[in-house]
Order: sequence, then structure tokens, then C-alpha cells
Amino acid sequence: MTNRTPGGDLAALMADLKVLTELESPSTDPVAIQRVMDVIEGWARDLGARTHALGGGTRVFHFGVQPDQAERPILVLTHADTVWPHGTLERMPWREDGDRLYGPGTYDMKAGIVALFHALRALQGEWPRGGVTVLLSPDEEIGSPSSRDHIEQAARAARVALVVEPPVADTHALKTGRKGTGTYTLTFTGVASHAGNKPEEGASAITAAAHATLDLQALARPEAGTTVSVGLIQGGSAVNVIPERATLDIDLRVSSLAEAERLDAAVRAWTPQDPRVTVQVTGGLNRPPFEQGGGTLALYEQARAIAQDLGFDLTHAVVGGGSDGNFTAPIIPTLDGLGAPGDGAHAQHEHVRLDRWPDHVRLLTELLRRV
Repeated sequence: MTNRTPGGDLAALMADLKVLTELESPSTDPVAIQRVMDVIEGWARDLGARTHALGGGTRVFHFGVQPDQAERPILVLTHADTVWPHGTLERMPWREDGDRLYGPGTYDMKAGIVALFHALRALQGEWPRGGVTVLLSPDEEIGSPSSRDHIEQAARAARVALVVEPPVADTHALKTGRKGTGTYTLTFTGVASHAGNKPEEGASAITAAAHATLDLQALARPEAGTTVSVGLIQGGSAVNVIPERATLDIDLRVSSLAEAERLDAAVRAWTPQDPRVTVQVTGGLNRPPFEQGGGTLALYEQARAIAQDLGFDLTHAVVGGGSDGNFTAPIIPTLDGLGAPGDGAHAQHEHVRLDRWPDHVRLLTELLRRV
């Protein structure tokens, strides 16, 4: 069946990916991101899509979606930004090495975008019931601050969401759940004094931050998928001064909304042992947990059956990192990891597996047909 299912022309896939990869698009540069989006929008218009620019830089493309139709479309989530700053191509150039294709942003997730458009082309205008809505975000890598509302609104108008983030590293595994993610900053204000002459008159912000680090990291429940990590801590003004100021930054990951609520309450309720030190808490849950539900597992089973027909085995996993699928999963069934196989997201060895990529394009093509 593999040979009868279009969408896996490796040379054409590589040519399109080269175009996107050599347009660097760090999340911090909206103009560079828009250049990538312009190319992708051109591909969409070539397929007859209705295209729209939304606030904050998000774009949406409708394929066979009619106004006021009764049937809801399939929503596909993509993002054009990468974690890589300008100039990365000079030290991480586009290169092919055996069955691996290297370059910044290839695996996460420009190859997923290319795969999607090859799948859409393979449909030859025979859109699934309700059509397909593609949402292209400019800021997924920094938490989707401008695109989240657009994503959630699109999800409420759709029947399922497919996310073309890459599969689990170096596997064929799709993602049927993701941890929710959050960050908090605690700012401590104490009382400065001379560390030698009058230390008793000081109230150390750093000591309070140290206590908070131990107390809050103890809230982790690894058996429940809950992790808490203080990744940054700063404070003080001089070695001979009792420190008046300190800050710490916390990363948390949770598998359920109940755990998110427990942690949020605990972080906000924490108080310093020394009453002369005050603490201000900012931040919170950025992405809600993508909890593995029945609708998502049914989508996975459909994908697994298609993969078997295409001659390869598909598995699934719940992962720690977040994606825009975290925003759609509480609203509609969501299947993630439908992009290009490979490894090295956010790392110097980022690459796509050329020997596996065409099979996943065919998988996505058939999934769009049958969902």
C-alpha cells in the first residue's frame, strides 16, 4: 500500500524543507517569522485555501471549509518560530549525512509543516468532511502568548486537532498526552545590614530563597508525574552585606489539572520563616495538562491501523514537554507528534530521519482522509 499512497516524495520534501530551514526564524524576530509564514501561505493559496491574518501574527488557512457549514473541520496546529538565534546556520548548516538531514528548526518543526503541505497536496482537493483548518503560530516556542486565544477559538470550532510536532525522539511514537507546564518567579525583599558589624539587624533574602527552594521542590510527586525545579536563583549586592534582594525562578510540570491546582496554591501560600522578609509571587500555569483521554486514544488507534497498512508499527507516549496541543486537548480530541521523525529538538544535533519521513507523510495523508 505504501507505493499506492502519494505524499512521500523524498526529494520534493527535502527541497521544500531547505527553503524553510534557510529562512531563520527565531521567536524574538517577528519580521523573520513572517518571511517563513509568507512562503507557507503561498503554498496554501496554491492549493486554493482561504487565508487570514489574525492578531499577534497568527495566520489561519481554510481548505474546503465553508461558512456556516454543519460539519466541523479538522484543525491542524503548526508553528513557524524556532529556538535558534540568527546566525545559527553558520555553525549548524543544512547538511545531509546518510539517512539524517541536519539543520536548525528541521525536526522542530519545519519538517512537520512541509509534511503537512505534501499531505494536503496528495488529497488533490478532495477535502475531508468539514474541510481542514491550519493554524500557523508565530510564538509556540515561547509559550504562545499571542496565539493561545486563536488556538482555543479554532479548537472550539473544530472536531479534532492534529499537531505536526515531531514524534518522540528517534521513534515512530505519537504523543497522546503532555504534561502541563508553568513558571513562577519569587522575589524576596529583606533588610540589608553590615555582615560583620551588625548581622543581627539584617534579614537575608537569600536565606529565605534557599528555604523556599527546598520547601517548594519538596512538593514534587514524581510518581504522579509532578516535577518542581528551581532553575535560577539570584541575589545579594556584596559579599559583606546581608542581602536585601533575591529572586528564584521555578519550572513545574504536571500531568493533571488537580496537581496544577495543588502546586499553585502551595507556591502562593509559602511564607518566609523570618517575618521581616516579604515575598512576591508572579507567574503561573502556562499550558494546561494534555490529559490522555478516550477521544485522543481513538484517534491514535486509527493512526496505528493506518501505519500497519503502510507497513510500519506505531506506538504512543505521554511526554513532559508542552505544545499548542495542550490548549486544544481540554476542548477536543487531540493527537500530537504527527510531524517528521528524528531527534535533537533544541540541540545542535537536530535532524530529521530521511528513511522514516516519507512513511509519516503518508500516514498524515491517510489520517486526514479518514478522520
